[in-house]
Amino acid sequence: MYAAWRAETSSPPTPDGVHRAGQVVSPSQNSTIRLLVLRDKGSSAARQSVLNAFAELSVGGEGVERFGMVALDVPPEVDLAKVQRLLDQGVAQEWWDMEEGCITDAWQTARTR
Repeated sequence: MYAAWRAETSSPPTPDGVHRAGQVVSPSQNSTIRLLVLRDKGSSAARQSVLNAFAELSVGGEGVERFGMVALDVPPEVDLAKVQRLLDQGVAQEWWDMEEGCITDAWQTARTR
């Protein structure tokens, strides 16, 4: 199951009392994009520069040191086309590789424009 930030999920306990994410009860309108930062081997400075670039577009996120990754949380009210252009530019320049982890219909619609 994939869910973006702010999605509500059910988590019924297993017979041994462990809670695991179940079905999405209320989907988020946010999209989650994962980046493997290639520049400077995904160093802390490189990950922070990626976060800073997207913060200028009102996109938040967090760095994952162990894997040299950044996870972006893209809210629905930002200019999705601008975010996608920056993502595509970074891939073309080999600053990062990307994966659309959990995307919305609005994200897909912006991608086809």
